[in-house]
Amino acid sequence: MSAGAHTIPDMSLWRRLTERAEWRFFATLHRADRRLGVAWWGLLGARSVLPALLAIAMGVLVGAVTRGGSLAGPLAFAGSVFVLMQVLPSVHTAVGANLGDRMAAWLNDRLLEATVRPAGMGHLEDPELAKDMTAARDFDLGIHGPPLSIAMDFIAKGLVLTLGGVASALVLFGFAWWAPFVLLGAWFASHWLLRESGVWRDRNTDAVRAATQEADYAFRLAVEAPPAKEIRLFGLADWVVDRFVERRRHLYTLRHEATRLRERPLVWSLLLVLAANALVLAFLGLGLVHGTVALGAAVAFAQAAVSTGAVAFGGLDWSLDGAAAPVAAVYRLAAATGPAGALAPAPNPTEARGNADGLPAREIRFRGVSFRYPGADSPLILDGFDLTIPAGSSLAIVGRNGAGKTTLAKLLCRLYDPVAGAIEVDGRDLRSLDVAAWRSRVTAVFQDYLRLELPLRDNVAPRGGDEGDVRAALALAGAEGLTSLDTPLAKGYPGGTDLSGGQWQRVALARALFAVRQGAGVVLLDEPTAQLDVRGEAEIFERLLAATRSCTTILVSHRFSTVRQADRICVLEAGRVVELGSHEELMALDGRYRTMFDLQAQRFAAGLPEDEDEDEVAGVGW
Repeated sequence: MSAGAHTIPDMSLWRRLTERAEWRFFATLHRADRRLGVAWWGLLGARSVLPALLAIAMGVLVGAVTRGGSLAGPLAFAGSVFVLMQVLPSVHTAVGANLGDRMAAWLNDRLLEATVRPAGMGHLEDPELAKDMTAARDFDLGIHGPPLSIAMDFIAKGLVLTLGGVASALVLFGFAWWAPFVLLGAWFASHWLLRESGVWRDRNTDAVRAATQEADYAFRLAVEAPPAKEIRLFGLADWVVDRFVERRRHLYTLRHEATRLRERPLVWSLLLVLAANALVLAFLGLGLVHGTVALGAAVAFAQAAVSTGAVAFGGLDWSLDGAAAPVAAVYRLAAATGPAGALAPAPNPTEARGNADGLPAREIRFRGVSFRYPGADSPLILDGFDLTIPAGSSLAIVGRNGAGKTTLAKLLCRLYDPVAGAIEVDGRDLRSLDVAAWRSRVTAVFQDYLRLELPLRDNVAPRGGDEGDVRAALALAGAEGLTSLDTPLAKGYPGGTDLSGGQWQRVALARALFAVRQGAGVVLLDEPTAQLDVRGEAEIFERLLAATRSCTTILVSHRFSTVRQADRICVLEAGRVVELGSHEELMALDGRYRTMFDLQAQRFAAGLPEDEDEDEVAGVGW
C-alpha cells in the first residue's frame, strides 16, 4: 500500500454519520433559517454552561463569606447567573418555536417540489415510498409526535441537560484530573446500558410505524364525515370504536416494549453511578478534612458533581427520534421521487422534440404495449396491447373492473410510460414529444376528478381564461344554472356552497370542454357521469360528441345506452382487446359485448338499476 493511501479518510463512516436522521435534522436547522439557527445554537450553548457557572459562583460566594471579604461581587455574579437561568429558557423556547415553524415550512416546500416536479406520477402510487410519503406529509399535524414548533423545546431541554452535565464535570478538573472521567464515564455508561436495553430505542421501527398508520386510520373512520353514513347505516359504531381501541392498544404495547426498562441493566447503571459519585465525593470530603480543599472550592466541586447527573436525563431522546424521522423521510423522498416519477426518454434521442400542434391528425396507435404499476409484485395490467384509434373518431372502452381501462387513459395523458411497446401519434413515439406540449392537446375527466375549494370560475378554468368560454363550457355540460362564477364551491367559505356528486361531475365535464375550446384535441372520459342517471348521462354524452366532433374522444363507461353512441367500441379482457367494432357490428358478432348489453337491457326493462357492477356482468357471459 502506498504512503498516500494512509491519508485517505474512511468516507464510509462519515457517510453513515451524515445519513443518520439526527444529523439531517440538525443540518436542516440552518437551511430553514440561518439566523434563527445560529440564535438557537447560541442560546443552547449559553444555557448549557450556566449550571457550571452557578456552581463556581456559589463556591466564590462561600469562599468570600469564610474569608470575610466583600460579598458585592460574588452576589452579583451568582445573581446574574441565577437570573439568566430563569430568563434564557423562555427566550430559547420562543426562538425554537419560530425555528420549528420555519423548518416545517422548509420541509413542506421540499416535499412539494419532490412530489410535483416529476413529470409522471409513479412516485405517488409506489408502495415502496408510501410510508415515507405519509411520514413526510403528516409530520407537523401532531399525529405521530408533537409539531416541530413544540418538539424543538423538548430537543433543546434534552441537549441542555447533557451539555450542562458535561460542562459541570469539566469544573471538577480543578479538583482532580480523574474526577470528570469517572463521573462522565459512569453516567454515559448508564446511557449505553439503558439504550441497549431499549429505554431510548428508536420507536420509529417498521412495526411501530405500521401500527401507527393502522391506529390513525381507525381514528379517522370515527371522526371524518365521508364514512359516517355507512358506519351509522350498517350499525358499525361499536365495531369502529373496538377497532380503534384494539389498534391503539397494540401501538402502545409496541411502544412500551420499545421503551421498557430491563432489571439487570438498570441495576448495573445504579451501581456504576453510585460508585462513581461516592468515589468523587469521598475524596472531596477527605480533601476538605485535611485542608487541601477550601470550603468554597468544596462547595463548587460538590455542586458540579451533583449537576453532572443531569447527563442522565438529557441526550438524543424520543423527541429527536420523532422529529428527525420525517426530516429523513423528506430527504429520502427528494432523492427517490425524481427517478420513480420520471418518464422514459425518447427511444431516439436525435429525434426532434417539437410541439404537438395539430396532433393527432391521422391516428393514435398502441403497439404491443405492456404496463404494470410500481411495486415489485405488481401484475401486468396491459400485456401486448394493440389498438388503433383514428383521429377525429369516438371510441368507447368496456370491460370488467381491473381490465386496464383507466390505465389506458393514464398512459395517453403520459402520466406513465409503458414498460414495453410504444404509443404512437401519427407515427411518432409519444415519448419523442414534449410532455407539456402533448398534455396541452389532451383533456380528461377521471373517476376521481378534481374538486377545488375555489370559485366556480376557477374550477372550470384553473389557469384563467375568457369568461365567454367558461360559460359556454358550463352550458354544454348542463351546469350553467349551478351558481355564479364567483361563488366558492365549499360551505366553509363566506358565501360558499356545496354541490351534489352529479353537479360536481358536470363541473368536471365543463373543465374538459373548456380545455377543448382552448385547443385540446384528445378527450378522455373515464366514467365521467357515473353519478348522473342513465338518461342524464346519455344526454350529456350526446352533447359531448357534438362539442368534440373534431376531437379524438375516448370514453370509459359501463352504461351501454351511452357506449352505443361511440363510433367504435373496444372490449378489454386481461389487458388485451377481445372485441372491436361499432355497436351494430358487435351485436351481430353475438359475443361478450352482446351478452353484457342484453343483460343490462333486461335489467332496465324490469325496472332494476342499469348500472350493476361490471364483474357481475362478466360472470354471466365471460
